[in-house]
Amino acid sequence: MAVSGENQSSGNSSTSSFFTSKTPILGLQVYVVIAATVIIMVIILFLIFLITRLNRTSKRRRSVGKKSSGLLPLVSDVIRENKTTDLKVNHFAKKEDETVAILKKEVPEVIEIESEGIKGSSGSNESSTSRSDTSSAISGSTESTNIGWGRWYSLKELEMATNGFRAENVIGEGGYGVVFRGVLQDDSVVAVKKLLNNKGQAEKEFKVEVEAIGKVRHKNLAGLLGYCSEGAHRILIYEYIDNGNLEQWLHGVGTVSPLTWEIRMKIAIGTARGLAYLHEGLEPKVVHRDVKSSNILLDRKWNPKVSDFGLSKLLGSEKSYVTTRVMGTFGYVSPDYASTGMLNEGSDVYSFGVMLMEIITGRSPVDYSRAPGEMNLVDWFKGMVANRRGEELVDPLIEVHPPPRSLKRVLLVCLRCIDMDANKRPKMGQIVHMLEADEFPFRSEPRPVQEKDPLPPRSARTNRVQLATKDGVGDDEQKPTGR
Repeated sequence: MAVSGENQSSGNSSTSSFFTSKTPILGLQVYVVIAATVIIMVIILFLIFLITRLNRTSKRRRSVGKKSSGLLPLVSDVIRENKTTDLKVNHFAKKEDETVAILKKEVPEVIEIESEGIKGSSGSNESSTSRSDTSSAISGSTESTNIGWGRWYSLKELEMATNGFRAENVIGEGGYGVVFRGVLQDDSVVAVKKLLNNKGQAEKEFKVEVEAIGKVRHKNLAGLLGYCSEGAHRILIYEYIDNGNLEQWLHGVGTVSPLTWEIRMKIAIGTARGLAYLHEGLEPKVVHRDVKSSNILLDRKWNPKVSDFGLSKLLGSEKSYVTTRVMGTFGYVSPDYASTGMLNEGSDVYSFGVMLMEIITGRSPVDYSRAPGEMNLVDWFKGMVANRRGEELVDPLIEVHPPPRSLKRVLLVCLRCIDMDANKRPKMGQIVHMLEADEFPFRSEPRPVQEKDPLPPRSARTNRVQLATKDGVGDDEQKPTGR
């Protein structure tokens, strides 16, 4: 027992002597060095924990700030920069500012395709910048990558313009949307097309219309002024045409139509010019795919504007056609496109030909109220022309009938447009020249073919003339001279 006690006392003394022994670090004892090391490690760990905690809280604050304020901080920064630049320009370069103002008036607003958006004529720089930045963010969320060119309208602004999209402001309605008449804050009147979101169709039509005519301007095409994309709402803002459409004036009038032959030809030529620009003046070309009388808007001077590009397709120069699902309006769709699904500009030419027949006759492409042989406009039209009854095709509501030459020219254009062989149909540019031509290479009246005897030799003709002369002289000599 005594030995074990001595061993324990010796172990304790050795351990205590180890902790109390001095180290080469500044002559400190071992337990002091260990304690200092532990304290330093604890402090380091605490600092690391504190730094990570602060980073997390700062990130949370930033995310909360973004969620609560939306895009306002970014927009406000841009507004501040615009204000400072405006002050500098006004203070240091008044002449340059006047020049810029003149250029802004001369250059169309819709051609500015940058992310900063288009500055409205009545809006300030602040409002236009905030709208464009907001619209670019919304378009990014809806995967619309090419809609940063135009003016963005808020949903609230359009609700105020249309009185909450009330029914009394409806000016048109179709399978894919409703068109409202709207008055903006600057008293400008616009047509607001609210697309119906049927299985994503609104998103598709929204992209198609913006890509097809967003940057296009032509006097015979309805101009797209702006758009709205908030949540599930897809809205397009067009210029307002206040004289209805061609279908209303052809089929909704009384006993006498205000559309004279000259007015009808003006509408036909203007429509052909607009389609020719889509087919031949753009790259890629635009195939409308729904040319019909209800999509031809008219102003007070009977100038036509092609509208409703929701079914349009873009066709590159390297492609002669594009295969797609057959869509359009019954009676206007070309048979080759309906049977194969192969779409090109020839489909628009056929539809234009049917519409031109509708302009001439005042009849709908398909009318089940008529006799069986007259239900289909194209078949009836072909039969009447084949039987040389073209004058009977003219709309009876026209008081003054057209000149025969002008009528035959337009009838021939119709027949060429509806040729069953799509390759033989003329281009829209050629149709414009054919409708505008004063003279056309055909006779006014068909001449019957007469069989002619072969001409005798020249010597025989000379002898015959001499004999005739002698006979004439002899007769004169033998005639009695009575008084």
